[in-house]
Amino acid sequence: MRRRLFGSVRARATLGATLVVAVALLAAGASVLLALRSNLTDQASSEAESSARKVAVSIATGTAPAALELPDGDDTPVQVVDGDGRLLAASEDLERISGTGSSAVRPVTPPVDDDGGDDDGGSDRHGGKGRGGGGDDDSYAYGEIADDAEGGEGSATVDGETRDYRFAALEVKNTRQGDLTVYAGASLSAEQSAVGTALTVMLTGFPVLLGVVGAVTWLVTRRALRPVEGIRSEMSAITASQDLARRVPEPATHDEVARLARTTNETLAALETSVERQRRFVADASHELRSPIASLRTQLEVGAAHPELLDVAGAVADTVRLQELAAGLLLLARLDAGERPGEARVDLATLAGEELSQRPAGRVAVGTHLQPVEVAGSRSQLARVVGNLLDNAQRHARSRVDIAVRTEGPWAVVEVGDDGGGVPQAERERIFERFVRLDDARARDDGGAGLGLAIARDVAVRHGGALTVRSSPAGGALFELRLPVAPAA
Repeated sequence: MRRRLFGSVRARATLGATLVVAVALLAAGASVLLALRSNLTDQASSEAESSARKVAVSIATGTAPAALELPDGDDTPVQVVDGDGRLLAASEDLERISGTGSSAVRPVTPPVDDDGGDDDGGSDRHGGKGRGGGGDDDSYAYGEIADDAEGGEGSATVDGETRDYRFAALEVKNTRQGDLTVYAGASLSAEQSAVGTALTVMLTGFPVLLGVVGAVTWLVTRRALRPVEGIRSEMSAITASQDLARRVPEPATHDEVARLARTTNETLAALETSVERQRRFVADASHELRSPIASLRTQLEVGAAHPELLDVAGAVADTVRLQELAAGLLLLARLDAGERPGEARVDLATLAGEELSQRPAGRVAVGTHLQPVEVAGSRSQLARVVGNLLDNAQRHARSRVDIAVRTEGPWAVVEVGDDGGGVPQAERERIFERFVRLDDARARDDGGAGLGLAIARDVAVRHGGALTVRSSPAGGALFELRLPVAPAA
């Protein structure tokens, strides 16, 4: 079942389209997630650097670490660390931190009170909310803030809640405490939430989208291949019924399937014509063979019973006719099988002279005009063509037959004409069909079974030439054979 399913073009197309869309969605989803994470991380980096720079500006303008107003630790945990890694100030409620220059959360010295404290219980003179350590003077020399901040990621625990942060480290040089570094963090909760939401949407939506793509592809492919299934089923029915007159349905479109249907119908038409021609050929051949065989058998049976009545001449004539018919059928079979004509060089003038010499002087005169010209091909087949044309002309001529051999540019031309009744215009192509005889040539006594001209044209075509008929100057038929002149040796 699985093999049958995936052997279907529709199934393979659906699977292929779904896989392509899945790969595209995965690539697009990964790109979107990476871009979203990068943008939100950059935004968090900017926020962290902005918070660090605010604290750094306060330090650079003379505010002591103990007097700094640090942001709430939940949103922006802050540390101020000196060059020895000692924590000088940190956000309130900070319980744990990582990813900064110091893991400490308590300053190394207690906050400095103004004149040992005041009546309010220890508030610094700047009203600062942070914790810090310092010297015995809250006034610092002006510092120099670095142009760029370094970034990193870590985590912090504030009031028992741990979050991931993007930290920015900004250095403040030349303060009274030496070089200090401000670490400020921006929460990555928004980035994590956005990426998580996007991932959830993708994991939920991608299977649905792939299902829709697969279903649409399946339906579209089924509709597109429906005419193909119609062609297949009709071809199967034609094969089962052997009725070559049937045709496959042609879609009213201009796509590949419509062209396939038209080509299939053209192939069926050609096959039907070929089969019909073959059947007609077999029937005609059987009919033509039956007559001389029946006549020969009758004469032999009569001769066996009454030797004095044996018509030896008639028996010989029937035997010769039977032999010629068998030879013609054999040649046609070889031509239909695609026998190559060969590459022998044949002089058509010499060939025509030999064919004329084999014919005794008869009731018609023969005029010749033979110019030597060589062609390439089968000597026996070309001799059969010239002999058939001469036999046909002598059979229908009243008093004269003319044969000429000449060249016309790249062509060798053989013309055989007579002064007989000629060939009607409507019959000039039909006479080249097999077993076709015109009404005035149907008598068996005149010889010929309707194969001579068919053989002549087939041989001419297979030699790269042509055989046509038109009216002769004497009023009869003029057959013209054209063959390519053989290249120079």
